[in-house]
Amino acid sequence: MSNQITTAFVQQYGSNVQMLSQQMGSRLREAVDVESITGKNAYFEQIGSVAAQVRTSRHASTPQIDTPHSRRRVSLADYEWADLIDDADKVRMLIDPTSSYAKAAANAMGRSIDDVIITALGGTAYSGETGGTSVALPSTQKFATSNQSDGLTIAKLLDAKKKMDIADVDPSLPRFVVCGATQISDLLNTTEIKNSDFNTVKALAQGQVDSFLGFKFIMSNRLSFDASNTDDRLVFAFTKDAIKLAIGKDVTARISERDDKSYSTQVYYCMSVGATRMEEEKVVQIPCHEA
Repeated sequence: MSNQITTAFVQQYGSNVQMLSQQMGSRLREAVDVESITGKNAYFEQIGSVAAQVRTSRHASTPQIDTPHSRRRVSLADYEWADLIDDADKVRMLIDPTSSYAKAAANAMGRSIDDVIITALGGTAYSGETGGTSVALPSTQKFATSNQSDGLTIAKLLDAKKKMDIADVDPSLPRFVVCGATQISDLLNTTEIKNSDFNTVKALAQGQVDSFLGFKFIMSNRLSFDASNTDDRLVFAFTKDAIKLAIGKDVTARISERDDKSYSTQVYYCMSVGATRMEEEKVVQIPCHEA
């Protein structure tokens, strides 16, 4: 069986899994900024906003504007997936991008990427010259979880939009909501929904459209529950540039024979990724009750 495993064979398998992980494995990868890095840690610059000054005379001195600078640190973690194959025909199937093994690897890696992004949305970011300052998502960017008895509503979506607008978040930036199927069902059943909205939300639930109120909706079953209110699913509204996904180690695929496993063929795939929240004002945490 080992003579079937050429370098080109392994490269084709790796390419298939990389393609599938981008196309179908991760649901959130296309909703964030992605950047390739080297090393285990990387720093992404933050440039603050400034205002121009009015020139008061014809030959006035050139104003010196001190633009605020900061940066966020992202640390990479290694992820891997492996399986054993004991049939020669199944080994030959590996280079088929529709094979179950390629899809399984892609989905496994994609779910890990989504988990990394979701953690960055609501977790702790690290700022400063060395990334030593912890930055939590402030309470102003979180809807209260106390006495929550409703799921995702039109009012919550409008409030999330309002928070971003008040913070002068560029309206041209792509905006997203990541939620579960329950939250879409909540929208259909909410009392304040208008007839015109109902048709849009119904199409959203059926997968015919993916946008509502300026947000593109992404379905995910990876969202966690609130630690203090375990019936509240934590949904997030965010802009594309709110999260930076760092891709470190290139896709690595290995296929080898294991003499310690009855000479079964092992398929192996690994990656190094990390993510950080870049701006708190561009993320809103929305607790949604699930009965």
